[in-house]
Amino acid sequence: MHPLDLPLSAVRALLDARRVSSSELAEQCIARVHERSSLNAFVGFSPDILREQARRADEALRAGQRLPLLGIPIALKDNIQAMGHGCSACTPALALSMPSRDSEVTRRLRDAGAVIAGMLNMHELAFGITNHNAFSMAAHNPWDPLRIPGGSSGGAGVAVAAGLVPAAIGTDTGGSIRVPSALCGVTGLRPTLGRVPQDGIVPISASRDTAGPLANSVADCALLDRVLSGDASALPEIRLDWLRIGVPRDSFWMDLEPEVREICDAVLAAMSQAGVQLVECSMPGLRETDAQCSLVVACHEFVRDMRSYLAIQGRGVGLEEVVAQVRSGDVRRLLEPLLQEGAVSEGVYLAAMAGRQRLRDIYSDTFAKNALDALIFPTTPRVAARIGEDETVELNGRQVPTFPTFTRNTDPGSVASLPGVSLPAGLASGLPVGIALDGPLGSDRRLLSIAAAIEAALPPVPRCARAD
Repeated sequence: MHPLDLPLSAVRALLDARRVSSSELAEQCIARVHERSSLNAFVGFSPDILREQARRADEALRAGQRLPLLGIPIALKDNIQAMGHGCSACTPALALSMPSRDSEVTRRLRDAGAVIAGMLNMHELAFGITNHNAFSMAAHNPWDPLRIPGGSSGGAGVAVAAGLVPAAIGTDTGGSIRVPSALCGVTGLRPTLGRVPQDGIVPISASRDTAGPLANSVADCALLDRVLSGDASALPEIRLDWLRIGVPRDSFWMDLEPEVREICDAVLAAMSQAGVQLVECSMPGLRETDAQCSLVVACHEFVRDMRSYLAIQGRGVGLEEVVAQVRSGDVRRLLEPLLQEGAVSEGVYLAAMAGRQRLRDIYSDTFAKNALDALIFPTTPRVAARIGEDETVELNGRQVPTFPTFTRNTDPGSVASLPGVSLPAGLASGLPVGIALDGPLGSDRRLLSIAAAIEAALPPVPRCARAD
């Protein structure tokens, strides 16, 4: 198997044994990015910068240095600052300046020895779920290039699924790691809010944004979580017959594509056969509460947090200029009113934040009353839409709004600040389907252990055909 297709632990072993060099990995990465350039996964890619980082990593390896990611190429969503690379959030106004410092996430990756492979395509300013961007152009799902990869971390999902890099770092506000993970057939982790530092990341919402990994396995996500969070604790031992997993039928399992339902029901059957106790549970009021606070919080905090980011990071433009230059119609229609008559007032925002606490209470009550270790549900109710289906998409014979359809199951846990994982569950008509787990606040390492145990109990999911 190609080294870029191996788990991070296997790449680590090859590098440490000098069976492959970081420079060889870099050349393989460069070749694959070139061969699959039509996928438009990268918006910033410099072979010379990649080669120089790999050369220094090889020197460190020859000197006997050992670090968890030393010499391994990791790519970043284009809203995560990295010295030597642009950080445009795939919007014109931020493409005019280079960041003057690494984000804290990038610093931690470099400290762990990672080679920063480049910057990945995304929905403009992270305000969308299709990655159909009028400025950086669409990223294409490697399973079917006519379809979306999901967003807003679409380039990250593409890069990992296509084998351009073994792992990538995205950001998640309402599903932007887990949705592309599901639609591209990879694994993604949204950490508990605050677990990973947000310094140096172009924001939407300080109370909702978090960076996290997309990779080929739960073990790879766990390694990257350890690097990003600084939590070096071992994953706790988990046996499937110890677990009580909630199945919230009324809130998360309604109105699914038939093949998606069939695949996710098969996951439940495999879990039950392996000894998991599946607990049917209800979460009354969850949908209504999420709808009352989700967008209000994000829109109010964007105006506040983006102004602060632009000033602190010295990007050379103001918020008004950023919004004025937005190219994507869906993003422009959302953001322009926020600077005018559509601004969210402080009172409305505070009421929404109170709603967010009620949403957290719904989750905590559900976990406590049912003695649950996690909740399980389909990551998205259908497979990837076609590129251009930006406003509506078909679901069970009717047209429904695209954005809320794809984030329907991932958004509530995000608003409640919970950790979440999306795993590949199978293929529906040749396209990936994801199964998601949400855990209680702060349960990231335990949730990863649960996800790893479930991953091991499921039949292997085919991987996307990759460049040689």
